[in-house]
Amino acid sequence: MAIRKIALTGGIATGKTYVATRLRDAGVPIVDADVLAREVVALGTPALTAVRQRFGPDVIRRDGTMDRIRVGQIIFKDKRARQDLEAIIHPAVQKAIEKYFATLPKKTPFAVADIPLLYETGRENQFSDVIVVACPRAMQLSRVMERNQLAKDDAERRLAAQLPIEKKIDKATFVVKTDGTFDETNAQVDKLIALFTDGKSR
Repeated sequence: MAIRKIALTGGIATGKTYVATRLRDAGVPIVDADVLAREVVALGTPALTAVRQRFGPDVIRRDGTMDRIRVGQIIFKDKRARQDLEAIIHPAVQKAIEKYFATLPKKTPFAVADIPLLYETGRENQFSDVIVVACPRAMQLSRVMERNQLAKDDAERRLAAQLPIEKKIDKATFVVKTDGTFDETNAQVDKLIALFTDGKSR
């Protein structure tokens, strides 16, 4: 039987990183799209060449690596530029995710790809299931303000840049709620691990 490919997503400050860590600590094979996004634009990669061609030499440091701060400044102000960058990076990341899945032992019941912008990039159909990590928006806003030391207006803008968590919940196969205790969150994650290990809910 083929490995069950599951996507893990959520919104900023919903607790996705905590859930990913819980899965990893339980021995679940998990690959991080954010890590891959850095790797696919490493020195000498086709994606880095494409970034240089699109954005010019100013986004490349003296050592030949991508200047993330400079690129971030450009795409924050220019929606088209952000879309162009995503068109370069996201296909390369998806290819790397598929490569990761292909390296796993055939008897692996399931594996997880941690993809923060899964729905925003339209990749949900490439997975058999989607787990959305969620909390109420008011709690999400409070966490962003505290964690990132942001004023409310700035935190609101961060949230507005992503699909609302309510819409992600509507699209999800499974939801892990993180508005309770750590033990309550852990219990939800452990239940999903058992479910996927047994091969149910296909």
